Amino acid sequence: MDVPLWAWIVTIGLILAMLAVDYVGHVKTPHAPSMKEAAWWSVGYIAVAVVFGGVVWAVWGPTYGGEYFAGYVTEKSLSVDNLFVFVLIMGAFRVPRLYQQKVLLVGITIALVLRTIFILAGAALIANFSWIFYLFGAFLIYTAWAQARSGTEHDAEFKENGVLRLVRRVFPTTDDYVDDKLTVKIDGKRFITPMLIVMIAIGSADVLFAVDSIPAIFGLTQETYLVFAANAFSLLGLRQLYFLIDGLLDRLVYLAYGLAAILGFIGLKLVIHALHTNEVPFINGGEHIEAIPEISTPVSLAFIGVVLVITTVASLYKDRKDRRAAALADGEAPAGASSSSDANRADES
Repeated sequence: MDVPLWAWIVTIGLILAMLAVDYVGHVKTPHAPSMKEAAWWSVGYIAVAVVFGGVVWAVWGPTYGGEYFAGYVTEKSLSVDNLFVFVLIMGAFRVPRLYQQKVLLVGITIALVLRTIFILAGAALIANFSWIFYLFGAFLIYTAWAQARSGTEHDAEFKENGVLRLVRRVFPTTDDYVDDKLTVKIDGKRFITPMLIVMIAIGSADVLFAVDSIPAIFGLTQETYLVFAANAFSLLGLRQLYFLIDGLLDRLVYLAYGLAAILGFIGLKLVIHALHTNEVPFINGGEHIEAIPEISTPVSLAFIGVVLVITTVASLYKDRKDRRAAALADGEAPAGASSSSDANRADES
């Protein structure tokens, strides 16, 4: 894929412009977004990502267009898992809902910078060491197994990582929020506020998710430009998605199984690709193994889409069933029962 310098400049410029709109238009004046606002902005960000994919499809062809869409859908679905941790972090730090947009936006910006570094490092490894696909594939298969084992359970509390503990140890920190300020001066001494701490928590927590999402998207495309764009567009819409599905996260009870299936599938795809480009001396004498056909991008995209649909439908069905069972256990009459009993009483009278 031949990507000219101007295409990189335009893409990065678009991403920076979208960040600028967020910083100036949303978080400058703190507010808790309504469901309608979150929905419209989510649709807008998805539309930008889809239009970008259409441009890739038109300029570079359906192969690269399909790779971009497969990568974007995968990153978007994996980002939903991030939201579980974001909810825990917000709760652990008791972030006022008024300031949660700013926390998410700054944390996502930190994550975008860190992921870009990971992407460049991953691209360099792939370009120089073909055997890295074996490691990526094995890691994703292991991650899929661990994800499936977690099942419907999510950690009940957030534990601070080493980065946060180091920040607290080095810098004096206030106990309470001071509006949405990151630092404050008290008695001539500069303190950092919990606002800055929670931003670092969001950004550093996303690094853990990047460890499996970056190899996953490299399993769908080895084009650095597409990997970068898919990651950027999926992250930029994450803030709006947080407020849109905040109340729905607990209902996606089978999400872990769906993500495990996707990660395992991509891990298998990476291993097969590694066999096709094999140069490891103790595997088939360092010769390529092409007996197993590679999984095409259309098949990958179809598999990911089907898994996400099945996971979502099954989760909502189970949630609805559990709610009905809980209602019956609490003594609530099923729909229509009250009207029938009222009719019977009327007949008797």
